Formats: sequence, C-alpha cells, structure tokens
Amino acid sequence: MPRSRRPQLKDPELYESLREDGASEEKAARISNAAARDGRSKVGKRGGKAEDYEERTVPELRERAKELGLSGYSRLRKKELIDLLRNH
Repeated sequence: MPRSRRPQLKDPELYESLREDGASEEKAARISNAAARDGRSKVGKRGGKAEDYEERTVPELRERAKELGLSGYSRLRKKELIDLLRNH
C-alpha cells in the first residue's frame, strides 16, 4: 500500500511565522515554498490585486467559497462567509 506523501516545506521558518500570524496550513506552505523557490522579495511583490472581502457582495463571496471547494457556506451571512474564507 503506498504511503501518503506529505509535501516538504522548503522554508520552515517562514511557514511557522505565517502560521503564527493566522495563515492556514495550505496557504503558509504555498507561500513558504514559493519564497524558497523565487526569493522572498519577489513573492512579496506579487499579489495584492484582489479586492478586500468586505468590498465583495455575498454572491461573490459564495462564488469564491465554491472555487476553493468549501462546503456549508450557502446559509452563512457576509461576516461568517468572510471568516470562513480567511480561515479555511
């Protein structure tokens, strides 16, 4: 039976820092591995183009939850949806 292969972290120090700041395991791993691959300054410069969740409508937030493969979001209010998206 094949063993479950767990991805390796390329920058564990950055990963732990991001986790302490509240990032999800998946997000922290993506950022830390990208920073190790491309350099921290390059990773820091990209992104930041999406509007804040507070500026989006509820249908837009539900669409984002759907894109991320989340469940149980259809009856949530805007604040609850934002919390779900930030902490998935």
